[in-house]
Amino acid sequence: MTIIDQGNGAAGPASADLIKDTTTQTFVKDVIEESKRQPVLIDFWAEWCGPCKQLTPALEKAVRAAKGKVKLVKMNIDQHPAIPGQMGIQSIPAVIAFVNGQPADGFMGAVPESQVNAFIEKLTKGVTAPGELNVAEILQEAEAVLAEGDAEAAAQIYAEVLSHDSTNIAALAGLAKCYVVSGAIEQAKQTLGMVPESKRSDAAVKAVQASIDLAEQAESLGPVAELEQKVAANPLDHQARFDLATALNAQGSRAAATEQLLAIIKRDRKWNDDGARKQLVQFFEAWGSADDATVEGRKRLSTILFS
Repeated sequence: MTIIDQGNGAAGPASADLIKDTTTQTFVKDVIEESKRQPVLIDFWAEWCGPCKQLTPALEKAVRAAKGKVKLVKMNIDQHPAIPGQMGIQSIPAVIAFVNGQPADGFMGAVPESQVNAFIEKLTKGVTAPGELNVAEILQEAEAVLAEGDAEAAAQIYAEVLSHDSTNIAALAGLAKCYVVSGAIEQAKQTLGMVPESKRSDAAVKAVQASIDLAEQAESLGPVAELEQKVAANPLDHQARFDLATALNAQGSRAAATEQLLAIIKRDRKWNDDGARKQLVQFFEAWGSADDATVEGRKRLSTILFS
């Protein structure tokens, strides 16, 4: 497992590394090979070209602003005519974007700075700059670590993401989930309280909220063994069975919890205003739609409801 370095991080690439001139001999190295690391723009220009002199500063400014997500390589077509000839460049300025060793996009003419910025933004979407956190990968790692049962380590990873972006909804929900798993319900509620109201409908947020609600329900129940005895003594005691399901879920026995609620639904669908089905749906929400217990539980619930 990789714990994110909490130091100052690597310095961003120097401007000299982002912008350079190329020749016919160095084109493959500077453009083709380099574009396999990140997108590269090749700017075809000439000394006599007035529009080129208007476009190049805007290109350089936008490339520097991208902080390493894209590089700019300039080629003087008078000094090095072979490459532009092979690529069919008939007028300048002409800008071609290379990605993974192949031409991917481009434009001609001295377009406005706003259009240059939009072009680079589209080209670099999803590209991680050197020294920049790859948040998507880090969140996947945290989720995997939590799934392995190490809530403390997962919490550290989520917290590190939040130290860089305190509004990251996935990280907030993940950290809150770590607290729920650890039994720290109040901390989970405080963490979830940092989610803006407009983001409360996010699936991950709703799942953690459901887990918190279920955990709080379980706190007021007796031991599982006592509830099992109640159900064994009176199989028609739906409230005892309902409480047993909630307690079983709290200790992680998802299949057994599902079994108890399905038993109520089979016997009396309308009990407690459809309470058993509603509780089971809340279980599914807390577990997540991809969880094996959710998938199997939904199948069995559908069979009962539509049989």
